[in-house]
Amino acid sequence: VQLQASGGGFVQPGGSLRLSCAASGINFRANRLGWYRQAPGKQRDLVAGITPGGSTNYADSVKGRFTISRDNAKNTVYLQMNSLKSEDAAVYYCKAEGIFGTHWGQGTLVTVSS
Repeated sequence: VQLQASGGGFVQPGGSLRLSCAASGINFRANRLGWYRQAPGKQRDLVAGITPGGSTNYADSVKGRFTISRDNAKNTVYLQMNSLKSEDAAVYYCKAEGIFGTHWGQGTLVTVSS
C-alpha cells in the first residue's frame, strides 16, 4: 500500500495550492479519504474528508476555502486550497480508511508567508 502526497509548497497569503494524493495497493473507490494537517507543536487534525459516495465534510476553519475531491479512475484524492492564510501552514497528510485498515501518506509541507 502506498499513498503519495504532493503539491505542497510556498505561497503568499491569499494564494492557492492544490494537493494531490495518489494511492496504490488499496480498493480506492471503497475507501473513505481524508486530508489532515499538523503544525509544529500541535496535534494532527482533520481538514476535510470524503466518503466513497462523495459526501464531504470540512473543518470549520477551512469551510468555503478548501475543496476535497476524488477521482476513482486515477486513484487520487485532491485538496484545492484557496484564500490561504498563515494559520493554514502545516504538513498535510492524506489518509485512506477501508475495511482492511487505515493508511497514511508521507505528508507534504505547505508554507504560507508574505
